[in-house]
Amino acid sequence: MSDRAARRLATKTALGACLLVVATGCAVLPEPTADEVQQQALGYTTIPPNWSAQASAARVDEGWLASFNDPALTRMVHEALAHNPDLLMAAARVEQANAQVDLAEARLKPALGLLGRAGSKPIADLVPLLSGVMLRLSWEIDLWGRMRYARNAARAARDASSADYRYAQQSLAASVARAWFVANETRMQMQLAAEMSDAGTRLVELSDQRLRVGAGTQTDVMIARTNLATYQDAQQQIELAHRQALRALELLLGRYPGATLEIAGTLTPFPAPVPAGIPADVLDRRPDLIAAQRRVAAAFDLVGEARAAMLPTLSLSAGYGRISNEALEIRDDLEQTTSTVAATAVVPIYSGGALTGQVRLRTAEQKEAVADYARRALNALDEVEDALTAERVLAERERILGDAARANRDIVRMEESSYRIGRSDLRAVSQRQLATWAAEIALLSVQRERLSRRVDLHLALGGDFGAPQPPDAGAAPATQ
Repeated sequence: MSDRAARRLATKTALGACLLVVATGCAVLPEPTADEVQQQALGYTTIPPNWSAQASAARVDEGWLASFNDPALTRMVHEALAHNPDLLMAAARVEQANAQVDLAEARLKPALGLLGRAGSKPIADLVPLLSGVMLRLSWEIDLWGRMRYARNAARAARDASSADYRYAQQSLAASVARAWFVANETRMQMQLAAEMSDAGTRLVELSDQRLRVGAGTQTDVMIARTNLATYQDAQQQIELAHRQALRALELLLGRYPGATLEIAGTLTPFPAPVPAGIPADVLDRRPDLIAAQRRVAAAFDLVGEARAAMLPTLSLSAGYGRISNEALEIRDDLEQTTSTVAATAVVPIYSGGALTGQVRLRTAEQKEAVADYARRALNALDEVEDALTAERVLAERERILGDAARANRDIVRMEESSYRIGRSDLRAVSQRQLATWAAEIALLSVQRERLSRRVDLHLALGGDFGAPQPPDAGAAPATQ
């Protein structure tokens, strides 16, 4: 058998050994399922079959944004999805996670490269004088699953990043809705403040008239002017709050915060009641909990990778190429083609405790990921219970404050009439005006809070906002 035939046989034998090693390599343990993670994280917690607060157990609705029936709000949500910097950062993190998966998968595959060399040395130094090209193949055999664990961890981290992005989309839609409600509330407060200033101006004029005809006093005039100044000061404060609300909304939309956004000045009508499903469904539906579960899986894979790193490694390499040199041309017994096959095994013996320390570190990280899942799950259930309770309480408060505001408006009209005919003093009118204004402001606050809490409920339940693309909303974001 010639040397060339022998080398070819050795190459085939090595490749066959590679395939045998891969086929009989150590199996990678499966990641914990979502149910297993829930059982491990929430084994101490008893999750009831229904919510403590009264709610329908029907399936949670999707597309909650449409339930507000506010085209302007829908357009703003789409604008924020397309231009919000925080969401763009989350999208970039998903791309990074995808790239990490590609890198992890690439380590499992052979590396093929072309090695070229050219040079000139004195004749006495033949090796550096050689020049040529060689095709080189190198491959680290994943005997114990170390690289497969790393790949699976990268995939789990990618899944977590994707779920984080979906939750970021939902959170952004909810933030835009809440900011929109606040901006409309402050706009309506400005209208109330303007009405109170007008009423204060009328009282100043009325007190001046009564003083001129001898039916009033200088004290009444001073009281009326002091109250007017108070109303005007409150009007300035509310205008500042309104501009701040506009800037907060513009930042969410990715716009320059110039407080130039046009606001209708009316609160969105409160939608109909929504079904809340059952508590167990929230754990499987919310993207942030899905992300936490996938991080537990990634931590599990990293533990497997650390343990496999304590075992021997095997790397194979092969090369085939052609070399040329004047010295070779002089001798006929020197071939101008060359091939190599090599195997390298590394057995860890002593690393100063680094390998065992890495296992302990990864194990502690896995425990942390499980605890983090438990924390997030309990917080999610608390958010739903809190939002459901707020639905009932705020509805009752709106009814009570609505009755109080209407009664105060009637009393103000009667007190103003009594003051005109001299049957009551200005203090009673002023006090009743302040009480009416406070009731109106409180009513607006509760109405806006109900809308915001409804958004919180949708977000806590994990329902997708599912905003349909409006015809004039510009570029649409990626589908969820």
